[in-house]
Amino acid sequence: MTAPALTSASRYYQRWLSADPGRAAKVDALAQLSLAELDFADYLAREADVAQDQPLPLPRAMRRLRNLLVCGLIRRDLEGRADLHEVVTAMTRFADFAIQQHVAALHAEMVALHGQPVGHDSGEEQELMVLAMGKQGGGELNVSSDIDLIFVYPEDGDTVAGPGQRSLSNHEFFVRLGKKLIAAMAEITEDGYTFRVDMALRPNGGSGPLAASLSMVEQYLIVQGREWERYAWVKARAVTGKPADIAALDAIVRPFVFRRYLDFGVIDAIRNMHAQIRAEVNRQERLHPDRSNNVKLGRGGIREIEFLAQVFQLIRGGRDATLRDRSTRATLRILPEKGLLTNDIVLQLLASYTFLRNLEHRLQYLDDAQTHTLPPNEADQLVVAQMMGLPDVATLLARIEAHRKFVAEQFDAMFAEKAQNGSQDADIDPATSNECADPDNLEAIRSRFAALGYDDPAGAAQRLVATWQAPRLQSLPEASRNRLVSLVNAALPLIARTAEQSSIGSQLVTLGSLLDFLEAIARRSAYLSLLTEYPHTLERVIRMMHASGWAAKFLTKHPILLDELLDDRIRNAVFDPVALAAELDGQLEAAAGDTERQMDILREVHHAQLFHLLAQDLAGDLTVEKLADHLSALADVIVAATVQAVWQTVATRHREVPLFAVIAYGKLGGKELGYISDLDVIFLFDDEDQDAPAQYAKLAQRFITWMTSHTSAGQLFDVDIALRPDGASGMLVSSVQAFERYQDNSAWIWEHQALTRARFCAGDAAIGQRFEQIRCQVLRRVRPLDGELKREVQAMRKKMADARPNRSDLFDLKQDAGGMIDIEFIVQYLVLQHAATYSQLTGNVGNIALLKMCGELGLINPELAASVADAYRAFRKLQHQMRLQGQENARVDPARVAVHAAHVIQLWKEILE
Repeated sequence: MTAPALTSASRYYQRWLSADPGRAAKVDALAQLSLAELDFADYLAREADVAQDQPLPLPRAMRRLRNLLVCGLIRRDLEGRADLHEVVTAMTRFADFAIQQHVAALHAEMVALHGQPVGHDSGEEQELMVLAMGKQGGGELNVSSDIDLIFVYPEDGDTVAGPGQRSLSNHEFFVRLGKKLIAAMAEITEDGYTFRVDMALRPNGGSGPLAASLSMVEQYLIVQGREWERYAWVKARAVTGKPADIAALDAIVRPFVFRRYLDFGVIDAIRNMHAQIRAEVNRQERLHPDRSNNVKLGRGGIREIEFLAQVFQLIRGGRDATLRDRSTRATLRILPEKGLLTNDIVLQLLASYTFLRNLEHRLQYLDDAQTHTLPPNEADQLVVAQMMGLPDVATLLARIEAHRKFVAEQFDAMFAEKAQNGSQDADIDPATSNECADPDNLEAIRSRFAALGYDDPAGAAQRLVATWQAPRLQSLPEASRNRLVSLVNAALPLIARTAEQSSIGSQLVTLGSLLDFLEAIARRSAYLSLLTEYPHTLERVIRMMHASGWAAKFLTKHPILLDELLDDRIRNAVFDPVALAAELDGQLEAAAGDTERQMDILREVHHAQLFHLLAQDLAGDLTVEKLADHLSALADVIVAATVQAVWQTVATRHREVPLFAVIAYGKLGGKELGYISDLDVIFLFDDEDQDAPAQYAKLAQRFITWMTSHTSAGQLFDVDIALRPDGASGMLVSSVQAFERYQDNSAWIWEHQALTRARFCAGDAAIGQRFEQIRCQVLRRVRPLDGELKREVQAMRKKMADARPNRSDLFDLKQDAGGMIDIEFIVQYLVLQHAATYSQLTGNVGNIALLKMCGELGLINPELAASVADAYRAFRKLQHQMRLQGQENARVDPARVAVHAAHVIQLWKEILE
């Protein structure tokens, strides 16, 4: 069928065209333009001026413009000159324009009768906010759609009536204005209508007032707002109103729609809403078989694609502002870069969405009817097929089925009931599973553990009973308790299986860790929902807790990290500090001005990255050295971002970019950071401004506060600044010149020892370069072999040993003679003694590399150097394994490390005694 023939197949288009001979030329001219950016004001004026004597009233002119626009879209769409974006954008812009024009005219008319509405508290003039909901709010309006609106006004009060005017309350004023607006657009006249208006989404629906104040909206959303309303309010967009009032409304709506936590409970809410929609569609199709093939609400239809996009918005939009776009298409496009859906799936969903929306429009082009179902007669079905560019009805039906099948599969992958998977079902006996939730039935619980093969069924039973009797579980809502019971029943066989497959850990310890965790999250229904909706996540939690007691405590303290276990990305993610820094800067920028949120962002990002590394560590994917490199680089990123963000909070700052640097010492300086290491740092500046010392002291103080404070998201790091010049009695920040003078004239030998592991961490790079020059200059100072260096190093080592005596029979990997501190002191001594001759020793390459270097240079026996390097590597690995199990003191049977310790003691004696 040719393009003109396709257009003529629209009965609405033909009726409109034949009613006035002048319309053909008008639509021909309009069809030459891209209608997405049409100047509606100009075309409205043209329609209003068709009468010779006086302009047409606004409602008539608007209806005529609407008819012209729809027919122009029919022409351009069916002739292949307009895509879906042009059609929906043009209709959305026109709906916005129509509302704005009518509100302005009707408001002026009402003010003339009753005076200007004024807020009781603010004393300011009031304007109506018309909220576009649904597809209009999302910028994706249909050609023959109604529009979903909500009317909101800022505050209660009264109109200021002049002579001959009758005062109204603001509420009555805006209710009347709303009624007039609906009539102006929706009443059917000789010119048709502009838009049908649906007000059902307003607070309390049909039983609620037509217009609500901001305080009424806030009260309603807080007290009565339901889950499905969150879905609806995602699309809310103010078409009219003052910017300040719109911002105030947004501040009310945003926390209702987008929760600050990851809200996986929304999956079940959308599942239930979808079930209700499907039940109604099925009922309608049974009553009216001719209404089958509903491309909007039917299985695999447009609504399921919208649900797929919006579920991610409702789960994550509170934490990620980029997921708050009102457009379904825009939201889908961002999902791959967030790792939430694959690019291939999103491209196919967009293709299905485009196909189904185009089909929906062609169904509506026939008679300008708000329909979403294929016509019952075959002739019209063939017309629709040809409008879609397809040869026959069979091909159309096959294409529809293919798209709907794909959409339904994706919808089911997200929303199908997943509380139990097959392997869990096989392990759970319905006759005993509920008994395990009864604390009074200890024997049944013990029998259940025995049946599952637990090595201490009585101990496990006692531990589970203690959880059920915990105070915080006594008043759980029934839905949460049912989820918790289900999760415990699913977990018990998983714990037994995990212990069976592992050579470390114990069933009872893992059970206790998991129950502590579940008890901690029991009142956070979103986390229970996550574990219920994604059963494999529960298994990953159990494996992680079994492998590491420290990991169990970390996850219990930060359950938001459950999100990181949803898929395999956590194992496969490659740590990229540059990309992380850019992402973190973007998040902090988006929260500019909100200190609390910025502090939480830093913690959330740090904890998530640390958790990624922890998962890879437990899986054996990282050596201790590589892990420490990554943890140190992660800390560098956090420190740099914090300095930048904190400086913006210093209201009296004298420059936009601070001439300030953070210098790392200790574990961070040596790039040997662990999961719970403190940050040893000092602060330097190089700024001649008279206010610089005070400004940078303020920056340093706030930096420490941001790092060490406990917020709802936890803590970042403890910070130790004892290594600054003059220690506790010294200034918090030092100028570069003062630091250099101190190192040259006043620093103790132990401070020069510390300098061997120091490096620039964050801030001004030029200061970092100057620090490195000073550091090398100090370390390369000539020191006589028989001078004080050896005595000072020995004295400091003895002082440390005396301060931390080991009274156990175990060997302390760090503190005891022959341990890690001895190795570190040996390396520091070698650097300070020989760097004047061998400048390469000042490189910050780590203890193992420096030992090898000293052996190659002939400063120590190369074989002994290699043995001590092996000892250091072994000690770090053992210490790391013990820390993962939650042991604070890394102490082992002396026989286990006797050979390593002997090598260290031998080297110590050779060079320091």
